[in-house]
Amino acid sequence: MTGHTRVVPPDHETHEPAAEQRLDRSPLRSAVIVNPNRVEGLDELRATITDRLAGDGWPAPAWLETTAEDPGTGQARQAVDDGAEVVFVSGGDGTVRAVIEGLVGTEVALAILPGGTGNLLATNLGVPPNPTDGIRLALERGRRAIDVGVVDGQVFSVMAGMGLDAAMMEDAPTALKAKAGALAYVVSALKHLADDQMHVEVTVDGQTRRRRARTVLVGNVGRLQAGTNLLPDAEPDNGQMEVAIVAPRNLKHWVQLLWGVVRGKSRVPSREVVRGTTISIVSDRSQPRQLDGDVIDPSERLDVSVRPDALWVCVYQPDESTDLTEGAPDPA
Repeated sequence: MTGHTRVVPPDHETHEPAAEQRLDRSPLRSAVIVNPNRVEGLDELRATITDRLAGDGWPAPAWLETTAEDPGTGQARQAVDDGAEVVFVSGGDGTVRAVIEGLVGTEVALAILPGGTGNLLATNLGVPPNPTDGIRLALERGRRAIDVGVVDGQVFSVMAGMGLDAAMMEDAPTALKAKAGALAYVVSALKHLADDQMHVEVTVDGQTRRRRARTVLVGNVGRLQAGTNLLPDAEPDNGQMEVAIVAPRNLKHWVQLLWGVVRGKSRVPSREVVRGTTISIVSDRSQPRQLDGDVIDPSERLDVSVRPDALWVCVYQPDESTDLTEGAPDPA
């Protein structure tokens, strides 16, 4: 992995980079934030987490459930205020993003226990899908600091998008997503094949490109649903974001794109990729927008800034993984 590294929190006396350091073994206080509508077997999960932490000498975690009014941000802030040093989150990508909103800029580490249909941040960080293995990552204290993006005061850790991708997120049926995963987004995309292209101005670090596009994505990491690697060069800790301007020009390109989403193919046709720290996308008309799969208010603009090293995450130890994913077991 290249890019920024942050120092270990002040209570850990070491001069080694945080990204390469096993932290001390004193018991940590923790909290669990769970979305009860997205996670099955809550009692079993609670018992598993409590037993595994107790077996390693950790105190019992606080247990906080999300609500319709607060999908995780308030719970995360409460956990920080109560002295938690690790916050486990179990739910979908929306729950993870909400919890990140409450943790960003603190020294509290996020431990993801995947529980949704996408689990995109977990997949990109090499976090295993089995909760027991995810708990192990927190217990073994592999910690790395990653960047986040900011749009209209809201944060994202995976991707922000404007255009077709946001329309797909908005229209994908929840029940179909639960049953069919990435196929639900293909069904949603078919509804929008006849939509007009956007005329956009994409400005990255002061350089402006004028293009026709169906969607523009700003990625902190590269993998989408089903493993499609849209941005293979994206690194979540280099202080920059990758910007993909996607413009399928004919039916063949559409078939390749949609089939790639279903099959998890790496190659996405008709895309242009640039990289930078300050990104502004302006369309000729209002467009749907999304952050990590959460649809936000439509607008003619998508302005993105980067907060480097703003979030601690629990990942594999450096001796198991030379970057956030290499060397870690394939979640698939």
